[in-house]
Amino acid sequence: MAFGGFDKNMQAAPMAEINMIPLIDVMLVLLVIFIVAAPLQTHSVRIELPKASSQPSQTKPETIQLSIKADGTVYWNSERIEDATLATHMRAAANQSPQPEVHIRADSATPYQTIATVMSAAARAGLHKIGFVTDPSKNINKNR
Repeated sequence: MAFGGFDKNMQAAPMAEINMIPLIDVMLVLLVIFIVAAPLQTHSVRIELPKASSQPSQTKPETIQLSIKADGTVYWNSERIEDATLATHMRAAANQSPQPEVHIRADSATPYQTIATVMSAAARAGLHKIGFVTDPSKNINKNR
C-alpha cells in the first residue's frame, strides 16, 4: 500500500480514491456464505396434522301420512282422526322444527272437495310441504 513512490520529484498528494478490491472480496465472501446457508434455513419438519371433515347434520323431517277414504274419513298415520281434531294435529305438526312433510293418499273415488278441504286445513295450520302419493299401476288404461 504505497501512497507515493521513491521519486523525490513527484508531488506527495493524498490519494482520493477508495480501493474497491477489498470491498468486492468481502462482498463475494458474504455472497458465498449466504448461498451455502440459505438451503439450511428451508428445512421442514414433517407433522401429521389431523384431517377434519365437516358435514352439516341434516335432520330428516318427519313424514305425516294422511289417508282419505272414499267416504271422507281421514287417517293420520294409519289412525282414524275426526275432523275436529285434524286442525289441532296439523297446528302441532306445523310448530315442529323441522316442519314435517304431509303425504296425502286418497282413494280414486274420493270427491275432490274432501281432498281440497284437507289441503286447505293444512295450509291454514301452516304446513307448507304437502305432496300427493299415487299408485301408477292403478292408472293404467284398462281399455287397451
